[in-house]
Amino acid sequence: MAREFQRGHKARISDLTAGTDLYVGVQISAPGLTFDISCFGLDADERLSDDRYFIFFNQPKSPEESIQLLGAQAGDTESFRVTLDRIPPNIRKLAFTATVDGAGQMSQVSPGYLRIVAGGEEVARYSFSGAEFSTERAVMLGDLYFKDVWRFAAVGQGFDGGLEALLKNFGGEVLEDEAPAAPQQPQPQPQTGATPGFAPPTFAAPAAPVPAPAPAPAPVPQGFAPPPGATPPGMTPPPAPAPVPNVHAAPTVIAPLAPPAGAVPPPAPAPAPYGRPPQPPYGGQPSAPMPPGYGQQPSYGGGPGAPMPPGYGQVPGQHAAPYGAPQGAPQGGAGVTAALQMFKETPTGQRWTQQNQKLVRVDLGVGGQPVLARQGSMVLYQGKVDFSYKGAGFAGRLVGNATGQEMQLMRCTGQGQVFLAENSTHLHPVELQGDAICVSAENVLAFDESLQYEVRRIEGHGIPGGALFTMQFQGTGTIVVKTHGTPVVLPVTPTTFVDSNAVVAWSAAAQVIVSSQVRMRRNAYPGHTGEGVNLQFRAAPGNFVVVQPYEV
Repeated sequence: MAREFQRGHKARISDLTAGTDLYVGVQISAPGLTFDISCFGLDADERLSDDRYFIFFNQPKSPEESIQLLGAQAGDTESFRVTLDRIPPNIRKLAFTATVDGAGQMSQVSPGYLRIVAGGEEVARYSFSGAEFSTERAVMLGDLYFKDVWRFAAVGQGFDGGLEALLKNFGGEVLEDEAPAAPQQPQPQPQTGATPGFAPPTFAAPAAPVPAPAPAPAPVPQGFAPPPGATPPGMTPPPAPAPVPNVHAAPTVIAPLAPPAGAVPPPAPAPAPYGRPPQPPYGGQPSAPMPPGYGQQPSYGGGPGAPMPPGYGQVPGQHAAPYGAPQGAPQGGAGVTAALQMFKETPTGQRWTQQNQKLVRVDLGVGGQPVLARQGSMVLYQGKVDFSYKGAGFAGRLVGNATGQEMQLMRCTGQGQVFLAENSTHLHPVELQGDAICVSAENVLAFDESLQYEVRRIEGHGIPGGALFTMQFQGTGTIVVKTHGTPVVLPVTPTTFVDSNAVVAWSAAAQVIVSSQVRMRRNAYPGHTGEGVNLQFRAAPGNFVVVQPYEV
């Protein structure tokens, strides 16, 4: 049974099929419109660094034939053969796209799909319709991408502009001095009126029957061929199977969770801005103020016998269970509901709510402002939410490439809740109230679109080039900062030096310069410390710097 995907859903290919010889079919149509369906083979930077891996009507296969354009068949408008174990290591993503050829918009599209067939069996299907788009003339349907293993992602992201604009977005070049080639007509199939031997069973309306030719030997089944029992030549195909119920439309496991009967829920903690727990004074001294706008985790220090801090899902004030005690059945009762009670969603009515150290939720219905988030950081959403590409513009991309502060962003709009995370990094929502904070683009997960941001230069004379760069965010809103591990916040003093690879953020009022503690001549000798370049911070009392226990 094919697994139904919704926009934004991802899965490992190995969870769908054990095969690596895949058939990718796209069905898209609209009254009076024609479409160009293409596959972009992108490198690790999501750029078309080798134009031989732009597979379209004028270039139907890659050099080693790991990606092949098969044409229209089996009810699909266009189809591809992808052999994953033959794709060269410099190609890390296959982006399947559809663009309108001529005038028209994606809002006119009838219900269509992108599907994956392996071993003759459909294993994945992503369905879409024109109601999900507006004036876009192109859509990025789905991706096969390599991240430890090959994976599939249902994208469904509209794109302004046609095939040329999409090609330029991926870093390709359009030849202006050549006339555009006419679309290649699909090659006639060897058996008239029959389903090709390597295609999956057709789901389209059957054509008028034609006299069957003389029986021919059955073709040898391939790794991506349909299951045995395909429609014989001259016979009317069987009716399409009943639609598979959409399992993703069922209520989530969070919805029915409720406290077990007779259990007394623990008292709720006092509300705090954006769902964060109350924070202890910085450094443990009541007179020392916290750095403005940056919430921190409570310190984990303590002498012998001090109780451990409550873990995720543990009720504050209770001691952790002794080692070896059963953990599956909480004191509130037994069963699935009781076991999952500690992990349930934490709604607070605030715009930003931290669910745990590595997952944050934003409510788009609060404040009415869109959210900008790092591409691919969405792990779950509820409600009607639209995800669109947020481009930096030509000038922004030039500055980002030159300074290393380019952010690949998506815009989240609509009514609902979006859950964000990335690679199990620790997340820290920072609320700005008209003040500013400097954060490296690498450490930014998401932020309110109302915040202003720009690239800021760090002056210095200790390294060739004399400068480093960071991002400065200012205004009223929230920015989610991600760190590797639990960070430490230090007050800025005239003698504060931080490794440039470990610093996360600092107050914008602090003066930062690049400092070299070791002469460049000594760096050439073996045995040097490797800590020759640091950042020196100078500022008035009240400024801070955030450092993570990890070097980028």
